[in-house]
Amino acid sequence: MDTITLSVKNVKCGGCTSNIESNISQIDGVDSVQAFIDNGKVTITGNDLDRNVITKVLNDLGYPEQN
Repeated sequence: MDTITLSVKNVKCGGCTSNIESNISQIDGVDSVQAFIDNGKVTITGNDLDRNVITKVLNDLGYPEQN
């Protein structure tokens, strides 16, 4: 089981976290997703996670990774 935690921009409300969680959970290998409004963190757990695929989906949704 792998876990990836990312800091992303533009997470401002429950709708944002719901949007992130529902879209990221559709990626192959993802078992669970938690997005947090207070710190902009997204934690993804699953098997054989591809960070590049996850960050692309987040980017496409308008939640780019913070550097």
